[in-house]
Amino acid sequence: MSIILKTPREVEKMRAAGKVTAGALALAAGLIRPGVTTGVLDTAIEEFIRSRGGIPTFKGYRQFPASACISVNEEVVHGIPGPRTLQEGDIVTVDVGVTLDGYIGDSAWTWGVGRISTKAQRLLKATRESLFLAIEQMRPGSRLSQVSRAVQNYAEASGFGVVRKFAGHGLGKDLHEEPQVPNYVDRLTPGNDIELKAGMVLAIEPMLTEGDYDVRTLEDNWTVVTKDRKLSAHFEHTVAITSGGHEILTTDQERT
Repeated sequence: MSIILKTPREVEKMRAAGKVTAGALALAAGLIRPGVTTGVLDTAIEEFIRSRGGIPTFKGYRQFPASACISVNEEVVHGIPGPRTLQEGDIVTVDVGVTLDGYIGDSAWTWGVGRISTKAQRLLKATRESLFLAIEQMRPGSRLSQVSRAVQNYAEASGFGVVRKFAGHGLGKDLHEEPQVPNYVDRLTPGNDIELKAGMVLAIEPMLTEGDYDVRTLEDNWTVVTKDRKLSAHFEHTVAITSGGHEILTTDQERT
């Protein structure tokens, strides 16, 4: 496993990319309401990224046709934005990647559209909380399994499934670097359990489901849905391991 440790200068570049990523998500959050199409969200996100000197990382990546992945309700990840209109009670995940000065920021958030069910509220809360519990484990000397276990323990204790097919990942000049960061542990974990070191930059991204964790990919070869078609939520931050602990890079300092 070849893990690329980032220099302080590289982390600074990723912090700048992360700020634009966070700004794009903040813009999307302000536009989400019943009657808005996912295509309108995508156009606004792309315009924002380019206005800040960035490039939408996802656009053209393995021929993905849009700037953001926008996934609604039972869609877990990789939803293709277009004419779909958001409805009252939907939940919608917006996943954004920004390349700026050669380095990438990657973050996702799930929001409710108008008033959502109590179960959907609980799902969003559990997914968001599992993300931050995982991030709390990120410091030099910790093991990758501690990050994975934090997500799984909280999610399953809250009554939700943890998607197995997709994982977090290293990040830098490339969108997907080593190591993979699963959101669960199993019998294979000890053989792949690495020690976290300063300079690692990881995208941590829990994906929880209302029901079973099995998923399938639709005929568009991108959109991943829950097999039982129950709700799914997805939260993600890009996080750097520092000598003193960690730093979340995908925040908008102008809003914090």
